[in-house]
Amino acid sequence: MKKLWIACLSMLMVLGLMGCGTDNGKAEEKTPPAKTVAQAANTDAAAAGDKILVAYFSATGNTKKLAENTAKALGADLYEIRPEAPYTAEDLNYNDETTRATVEQKNDGFRPSLADKNAPIASYKTIILAYPIWWAQAPRIMDTFVESYDFTGKNMTAVCTSGGSDIGSSADYLAKLTKGKANWKPGKLFSPQAGTDEIKAWYNGLGF
Repeated sequence: MKKLWIACLSMLMVLGLMGCGTDNGKAEEKTPPAKTVAQAANTDAAAAGDKILVAYFSATGNTKKLAENTAKALGADLYEIRPEAPYTAEDLNYNDETTRATVEQKNDGFRPSLADKNAPIASYKTIILAYPIWWAQAPRIMDTFVESYDFTGKNMTAVCTSGGSDIGSSADYLAKLTKGKANWKPGKLFSPQAGTDEIKAWYNGLGF
């Protein structure tokens, strides 16, 4: 009888010790520490560091096609730069000195209004501007755009389309107008149908 009582007591002690080492009968698991706000912010910044945005203005559709091809080739996102007042075919009549585009291009200080200022510039490390060549320069709406956001610390370059001109000094002019200290690299004129290999070869040569 005494031996039976001792055996029962020993069993109760073992069960008690097991209960102290578990939570609701489950083995205790160590939970990894949560990321601090600073660590989370650094992770987000690192993810954004490789992102590319192609911001384009297109009045006839040619530059839109190039922008789409560029975004596809580089795995980039697209943002359309839209004027508050869209351009009509008559606005682009190069043979009429009184048309809207002609008057704007002859005035270095003219700044057409943007339809919105929602470009997510802060979320991207590299910004590629895409535009047509008008009278040897980028359309004035591009001047408005580069002066409307802070591009400090961003990589920037340009691609453009044209019916007969080269990129000329258009990208250099935009670089001078750009708000903030950006890392500008030379742009390039492409056909609207430019392929992935051509675009990648140009971009990889920039050294971003």
